[in-house]
Amino acid sequence: MSDYKVLHVDSDSVGDFCVLDDGDFRVLSFGDNDEQSKMDKVQPHVPQHTYVQAMLAVLLFTQPKSVIILGLGGGALVHSLRHVDAAIKITAVELRERVIEVAKRFFQLPLGKKLNLVHQDANLFLANAEHKKVDVVFADIYSNKGVDKQQLSTLFIGQAKELLKTDGFLVLNCWKEHSRDTQLRDTLYSHFTHVYACLTGGGNWVVYATNGHTGFAAANNKQALQALSQKLDTNISRVLTRFGIWE
Repeated sequence: MSDYKVLHVDSDSVGDFCVLDDGDFRVLSFGDNDEQSKMDKVQPHVPQHTYVQAMLAVLLFTQPKSVIILGLGGGALVHSLRHVDAAIKITAVELRERVIEVAKRFFQLPLGKKLNLVHQDANLFLANAEHKKVDVVFADIYSNKGVDKQQLSTLFIGQAKELLKTDGFLVLNCWKEHSRDTQLRDTLYSHFTHVYACLTGGGNWVVYATNGHTGFAAANNKQALQALSQKLDTNISRVLTRFGIWE
């Protein structure tokens, strides 16, 4: 990341973070050589990281009217979802108030009536459960130390399920080593009938869990893949080469 210039430095009780810019792209970094979020300044809706592309692949299986995003970061998921469907109601929950402010100031966060920004610990948000049920819950809670372990807990997964509609999806962003976590897999199956996963080229293990009648075959449907790829201006099929049932 030597070509990037430091645009902004910030800190809070959790730690330091900064905004980097190379003229074309803007990056939110929580640590050395870390890219928490990356945005094309001309096309902010185009997902830059493979894990974000993989998480958005859930749009092949459902057409959500409402979603919850746990972990805002620079707002990559918000940008892409808003571009795909301007009518989607989005609630984004972020622990760090300063990160929310940075996302607004430096990452062109598409503010509006259909975006609800919540400054709160995701675990408290789930525990309070004061939100209407939604079609998708995206869990992407990371720090400079990696994935938040609570995101992988039985309590977290059970509480997230309670905020989903009957045929809703929980989408978890994990590391590839979690693909060998049989406890996590079994916990998901104790709450959901269908659990699929995708190993990305960036080393993330993205999980899709639902109790609904699924259309997971769309992951191999060229027309569906092409349609979503065109909406996001990126090749979604490329990230789904290692997609399948988590057995």
